[in-house]
Amino acid sequence: MKISVLGSGSWGCALAQILVKNGHDVVLWGIDETEVNDINQNHMNSRYFHDVKLDSRLKATMDMSEVAGSEALLLAVPSIAIEDVIQKAEKYCDEPFYVINVAKGFHPVTHERMSVVIERAVDSQKLRDVVSLIGPSHAEEVVVGLMTCVNAVCENEESAKVIQEVFSNDYFRVYRNTDVVGAEIGVALKNVMAIASGVLTGLGQGDNARAAMMTRGLAEIARYGIAFGGKPETYLGLDGVGDLIVTCTSYHSRNFTAGLAIGKADCAVEFLKNNTKTVEGIRCAKVVYEESKRMGITMPITDQVYKVLYEGKQPSVAMNELMSRELKAE
Repeated sequence: MKISVLGSGSWGCALAQILVKNGHDVVLWGIDETEVNDINQNHMNSRYFHDVKLDSRLKATMDMSEVAGSEALLLAVPSIAIEDVIQKAEKYCDEPFYVINVAKGFHPVTHERMSVVIERAVDSQKLRDVVSLIGPSHAEEVVVGLMTCVNAVCENEESAKVIQEVFSNDYFRVYRNTDVVGAEIGVALKNVMAIASGVLTGLGQGDNARAAMMTRGLAEIARYGIAFGGKPETYLGLDGVGDLIVTCTSYHSRNFTAGLAIGKADCAVEFLKNNTKTVEGIRCAKVVYEESKRMGITMPITDQVYKVLYEGKQPSVAMNELMSRELKAE
């Protein structure tokens, strides 16, 4: 297959490397000239991976016209940039193509899930299907060939099978899931919980607190997802508890490390003022907070994360309020 990976950051680069190793014709597109030159000249992406050598067959470009003839477009850009990038790429594609989404979040204005945003943005005559490739995965491990399992998620299982076979190899195993609503909500909302996990760690709490937060966080994610039509069993799989574990416990996670910095300072103001990285959980917290209020869904952890990020609430106060809630049965 000819597959264009749109986004030369850490995840786009790691997935492009898999595709090259699996024998596909890969175009890796990016907007950062330094990154693109580093990949082409040094076979490295030093900004994200330091001393990791990339496959010498992997080539990058800043010329969007090179996506012409692609059978699949993989979107590895922040959720806020999805619409703009896919519409620019679509202009160069004459034949129907798959869109592979790896972003985990919601549209900041419409609050739509990523697959819905893509389906709305792309000419339906050109779109074969949208498949989300999502699950517990850090680019830093995938790029060096450490074992990873994710899901190809699509209501059309045949489309999910196509993408499953494209990516699977001896270290990257892809399962299938047809619960698009449940899976996309699960991987988006776990970013909010990862911020909370980092905050707890930054405040000096230990494994007990983090385990409790993850468990109650999973209950919260499932409650929210089920309210929108997700299946309960999805939250016991890779796009539920799996992604929650990896994101809430790893220093590779931008959401966890964002929360860690906020917890250490016991304040979000300085982090938010100085942060230059994409931390999807920040935008997600606002979307989920607003939607949960509209729908009447109880989301105590999300509520407190929102108030820390958007209302200036002190993280230690938020933590104490969660622990002081009315006692109840689990």
